[in-house]
Amino acid sequence: MATLTYPATRYEPSPVVDLAARPERERLSPPALGAFFRIADRWSLRDADARQLLGGVTNGPYYEMKKSAKGRVLDADKLLRISYLIGIFKALNVLHGRPLADEWVRLPNSNRIFGGGTPLAYMMKGGAPAMQTVRRLLDARRGGM
Repeated sequence: MATLTYPATRYEPSPVVDLAARPERERLSPPALGAFFRIADRWSLRDADARQLLGGVTNGPYYEMKKSAKGRVLDADKLLRISYLIGIFKALNVLHGRPLADEWVRLPNSNRIFGGGTPLAYMMKGGAPAMQTVRRLLDARRGGM
């Protein structure tokens, strides 16, 4: 009887980033914050909304991060949240022209996930799991599924 095996791939696997390792977080934090604040600007987010998307950051640390990302080290949760938002931003810009891509998170949405509310409100309320859901939804649309 023949043994079935998984087909070999010609691609090298991407290395897994250990977000528990401080050196990795030190390396990733400044560019992640830069990307986050550029996305917040493009989406015209209020500071209170941006702080909530980061996991409820208080005013002082938020404005310090906004002023300068240099030397900041984010925890794994914040890096994960920013990663989801970058993926959402990218998918929206693949799916839509810039005006709609930049407004999409603030527009009421009839998809049953959002229940007529905005994707932004959904993500603010649901945190990282909601961001993951939005990213998966957009990635599926982007892939034609």
